[in-house]
Amino acid sequence: MFSRLGRWCYRHRVKVLVGWVLAFFAGGALMGAVGTGYSTEFALPDVESRRGFDILDEHFADSSAGGEGGTIAFRAEQGVADPEVERAMTAFLAEVDQIEQITVTSPYSAEGAQQISSVGPEAGRIAYAVIGAPRGMTLEEATAAAQEMKALIPQVDGLQVEIGGQIFAEFAVPSSEALGLAFAIIVLIVAFGSVLAMGLPVGIALAGIGVGSVLVGLFSNVLSIPEFSTTVAVMLGLGVGIDYALFIVTRFREHVHRGASFEEATTVAIDTAGRAVAFAGSTVVISLMGMLLMNLAFVSGMAIAAATVVAVTAVASLTLLPALLGFAAHRVEVTRWRGLIAAGLVAVGLAGFALDLVPLMLAGFVGAAVAVLVGFAFAPLRQEVPHRAPRPLRETISYRWSRYIQRRPWSSVLAAVAILAVLAVPFFSLRLAFSDEGNYPEDTTTRQAYDLLAAGFGPGFNGPLLLATEVPAGTDPAALEAVTTAMAADVGVAFVTPAVPNDPAAPTAALWRLFPATAPQDEATTDLVNRLRDEVLPPATTSSGLDIVVSGSVAAGVDFSEYLTARLPAFIAVVLGLSFLLLMLAFRSVLVPLKAVVMNLLSIGAAYGVVTAIFQWGWLGGLIGVEPAPIEPFVPMMMFAIVFGLSMDYEVFLLSRVREEYLRTGDSRVSVADGLAATARVITAAAAIMVVVFGSFIGEPDRLIKLFGVGLASAVLLDATVVRLLLVPATMELLGDRNWWLPGWLDRIIPNIDVEGHSLEPDVVAAEPEPVST
Repeated sequence: MFSRLGRWCYRHRVKVLVGWVLAFFAGGALMGAVGTGYSTEFALPDVESRRGFDILDEHFADSSAGGEGGTIAFRAEQGVADPEVERAMTAFLAEVDQIEQITVTSPYSAEGAQQISSVGPEAGRIAYAVIGAPRGMTLEEATAAAQEMKALIPQVDGLQVEIGGQIFAEFAVPSSEALGLAFAIIVLIVAFGSVLAMGLPVGIALAGIGVGSVLVGLFSNVLSIPEFSTTVAVMLGLGVGIDYALFIVTRFREHVHRGASFEEATTVAIDTAGRAVAFAGSTVVISLMGMLLMNLAFVSGMAIAAATVVAVTAVASLTLLPALLGFAAHRVEVTRWRGLIAAGLVAVGLAGFALDLVPLMLAGFVGAAVAVLVGFAFAPLRQEVPHRAPRPLRETISYRWSRYIQRRPWSSVLAAVAILAVLAVPFFSLRLAFSDEGNYPEDTTTRQAYDLLAAGFGPGFNGPLLLATEVPAGTDPAALEAVTTAMAADVGVAFVTPAVPNDPAAPTAALWRLFPATAPQDEATTDLVNRLRDEVLPPATTSSGLDIVVSGSVAAGVDFSEYLTARLPAFIAVVLGLSFLLLMLAFRSVLVPLKAVVMNLLSIGAAYGVVTAIFQWGWLGGLIGVEPAPIEPFVPMMMFAIVFGLSMDYEVFLLSRVREEYLRTGDSRVSVADGLAATARVITAAAAIMVVVFGSFIGEPDRLIKLFGVGLASAVLLDATVVRLLLVPATMELLGDRNWWLPGWLDRIIPNIDVEGHSLEPDVVAAEPEPVST
């Protein structure tokens, strides 16, 4: 099937190319017509905070207590009660109140009398207005509303006005992928010495990202997909897209060098490396789709977005790439000086774009165009760049390294495990919770609004708890006062409002606003939420029978963290189990997949440790622009799915070649060295590209994007170095022929999945294998 697919796409390359172009533009036109519907809502499962939101929606729908929301924080040096300030802000807040779906509670109204600071050095200088918005407000709607508010801000001397609330936070579209792309161009040219061999993987990655992103945009209209999931999907698609195409192009060139025709080389490349790509891509998609087990809409949306881009990229590698190889043919092996110079200048231009250096960007792109044009007229630039003949596999550094490790297997295993174990130590202090708005960059209005409220009202003011209850008819008002008194007496409470009824004449529900003494992301605030639920409220409501629920964004974050933490082991177990079964089917072995699962768990644990040390402990935080904060509860799950899938990619690419050599020679030890030597250059180049693609996102202002960048880059780096260069050859040497052991009864019942495919017979037989001392 793979052979027929590769041959058909090669022969019908015009149809394939036109089909992909039409898919992109037709999908883009459809997306432009229907729009996108990226969600800002984290739909909660059946937890206490959700029941609180339901009460607020039902009984307080007309107030700012229900739904989403934010604040307009302002500070006036002359005091917020200054006539000019009050006049300007009152008019401004009245205009904001007219924005569609937005409600405002002004500090100058009777209802907002307590919204002006009255204690401390900023007393009378800082105030805030409460912004109400419906729950489920889309990102586009929230962004449009925020832009309208900013346009209306009055200009008064000494007056500072900031807009707070994560729903109205600024989200800059990341451009760091351009930096990763620039590095990829350089690495591919250095590694393979061919501009077209470089351009094909980059083109396939961009095609997969383009069509995949269009599909994700369309899916966002029917699924709850968070906005940042597109960034993660692009990050992942760029990395795997280059990797997948790189392995196929490398195999294509290998068979061309053996004397095969371009069509035959393409067909065999798809039938060998293409099988591994299909299998590896399926593993990544399965890992990502495992997140559907969490049964949370926005988590499922993230999984579907990332899996869609990966799947489309894999399909592009298997269909569009053989078509492009048909167009390129012999040109893949020809590089002229004009192309080499132009490619380098394009990389410079992309770097300038990513770093927002316009002169560098223009110099790179304009220089590339000039190099191409001058190259047609200037004879020296039309000359081919001389190629250095590749070394025989047995003379490469990779082969010698593998033999060196195979002679010292136990010391290599112990050294690798020690490195990974030390890096994983911080993971055992991991705390899952949502970071607050104090982690936004200092120059954003969201962070400045947070700082104003903390200065004027205390750190806990940025994350008030909403306590709600339904009030049965005939309830004694003293019962509500008793609850207020009990909560105010807790050491973690800075201030709690009296119970606010939804209808003073005939109340059916009551609401309290409680302000903790600590910031929203502090562990003490999480402890307060649990203490209120378990120790404070039960005795205070025993006589009245009121069922008071603790809600609000902070409480929702606590519930969300506990929900995901409880389900994470099951998710990991399912992904590990399915991956083990897939690898067992692919390589017909029990120990190879078991070893792969264990080694990948070690590398992922080490990556978790790196993330914890930097983002929670604060190590090197100043260097990358982050402050200590807890780790978002969905990050370990998302990282596990992505990293495990990517680790399996390299495992499949390496082991499929090792098994191919083993089936050809029957020597388990030499096959490891030959397989490592044959794949080392391409795996090293692919890993280097992936590390820089992921690492480039460290430069983004958003903390969450930085977190994913650090976590994924460190995981790939550890997997490509410690695991592939130390653990794999050492453990396979220790196991010997047992690597490929499979019980006879199991061999008879499992299907035969051929991941190696059908390669051309080598025209040169390597020297006799040398003995390996153990």
